Amino acid sequence: MEITFLGTSSGVPTRNRNVSSIALRLPQRAELWLFDCGEGTQHQFLRSEVKISQLTRIFITHLHGDHIFGLMGLLASSGLAGSGQGIELYGPEGLGDYLEACCRFSSTHLGKRLKVHTIRKNGLIYEDKDFQVHCGLLKHRIPAYGYRVEEKQRPGRFNVEQAEALGIPFGPIYGQLKQGKTVTLEDGRRIRGQELCEPPEPGRKFVYCTDTVFCEGAIALAQDADLLVHEATFAHQDAQLAFDRLHSTSTMAAQVALLANVKQLIMTHFSPRYAPGNPLQLENLLAEAQAIFPNTRLARDFLTLEIPRRKAESVTAMSVPQPSPA
Repeated sequence: MEITFLGTSSGVPTRNRNVSSIALRLPQRAELWLFDCGEGTQHQFLRSEVKISQLTRIFITHLHGDHIFGLMGLLASSGLAGSGQGIELYGPEGLGDYLEACCRFSSTHLGKRLKVHTIRKNGLIYEDKDFQVHCGLLKHRIPAYGYRVEEKQRPGRFNVEQAEALGIPFGPIYGQLKQGKTVTLEDGRRIRGQELCEPPEPGRKFVYCTDTVFCEGAIALAQDADLLVHEATFAHQDAQLAFDRLHSTSTMAAQVALLANVKQLIMTHFSPRYAPGNPLQLENLLAEAQAIFPNTRLARDFLTLEIPRRKAESVTAMSVPQPSPA
């Protein structure tokens, strides 16, 4: 699992940051999942290493323009490119109507390649043999959902050497033992596959939360995530703006990460007011967040990283004050 940030600005693009979009690449199955699609996202694809031809699923958090204005263009271009690959689209109520209106007034025909899934409540919205995707309602001016992608655990390594030492004949039996099943051999011995396998390898958890002010929904969705990407539109000293506009500060994002016991936090969706040359800059937001949750970093356009696996470890909780509009 690998993510690439295609847009990390809030509201409007800047010289160095496009508006919201993140690509999740699944190399083991040559698939790409997209989270939000702000204006210009298809241009960001062209400037990155990710490929639109691998796009199979798009998850939209909410219907504000900086998260969806690039969607119609990307879908239309994908169709014109002749990839022919179906795309599953997930988002709040109204998303299907928006696309229908765009198609009608632009005389665009997406055909049966696109399937829209409307989200109306928290919970599981997608599952296959490798992954589950859950959504959770956040706190914003309009309905906005965060997403949690969970990789299912993998079986532990099968100890072939031990199996050979026990005189277990090579063949289909090995496959059953690898699955942890109990097998009876021709000589009457019962072999428990679990005893020949290392502990299962836990799956990774990726969570994306934007746009939202600090809320319990984000904490619940992010619980024990290996990587949390959370909006941090404002600095702590601009908390009143955050409460007024129902966005997060750097300290709110860090508090969510700490209270949810995540492994790593990456902040995104930055207000242009913190661009270079202004009194407060993004390094100030980073310092504020790291004072609460040290394993925090700033997103930037085209930043690509592998989602790390969590090792068994104990984490000591800290007492963190709840945010207040003071």
